[in-house]
Amino acid sequence: MKKFLEILGVVVLIGGVSGVLRELTGWFPFMGFTRFLTENVWFLDGKELFANIVIAVLGFVVLIVADRVKQA
Repeated sequence: MKKFLEILGVVVLIGGVSGVLRELTGWFPFMGFTRFLTENVWFLDGKELFANIVIAVLGFVVLIVADRVKQA
């Protein structure tokens, strides 16, 4: 479970950070898999940067939780 949470946290963190960089600079169009979430959800229209920041923070939180989970 710990390894799964670590992998999930890293993937979500990288996706959020690359989404933030894509929104700010226009770079990383190939790594912005969060683009599918932020551009296709109607209530996130115009709030893509905020949504990507939240996704990156969520990935960081999952990494913290993974660190606190005991190895089974």
